[in-house]
Amino acid sequence: MISCGRSCSPSCTTGDRVERNENPCKGWGVSATLISTVVTQGIRVTVSSAYVAEQSAPSAKRYVFAYTVKIKNEGAQPAQLRTRHWVITDGNSKIEEVRGPGVIGQQPHLKPGEEFEYTSGCVLQTSRGEMRGTYQMQRPDGGMFDAVIAPFVLALPYTLN
Repeated sequence: MISCGRSCSPSCTTGDRVERNENPCKGWGVSATLISTVVTQGIRVTVSSAYVAEQSAPSAKRYVFAYTVKIKNEGAQPAQLRTRHWVITDGNSKIEEVRGPGVIGQQPHLKPGEEFEYTSGCVLQTSRGEMRGTYQMQRPDGGMFDAVIAPFVLALPYTLN
């Protein structure tokens, strides 16, 4: 069973690189998933999402989505993930914000070239939604910055326009 691990983000800022496309979704039994990726100060955050039919109950307004996040340090300096902030919007424009330390109980330290990947989930009452957010990162000198998590769609397969 997927647990609901959530966080949030403001819109991308000048200097961030954002890319979106469709790719096969590995491991969740759907043919395609949306992917978002953005680089902030050398930290690339890529997210893919998928609908989890086996854990969903549409008649009870329960739609379960899995999302996989890959955080890669493409910069020249180490950085440690300290906190997360997610903004989750469902199909009725209901917004939920979630903040907390680290991700899945960890605060990964990424040296240049290293990456960290995890999968979590989100339960919505609608068949469509969106997530976006930030990870607060810390450099060895104590400097902090927000690594943006570009918006990504949570939707049933074959329902995207």
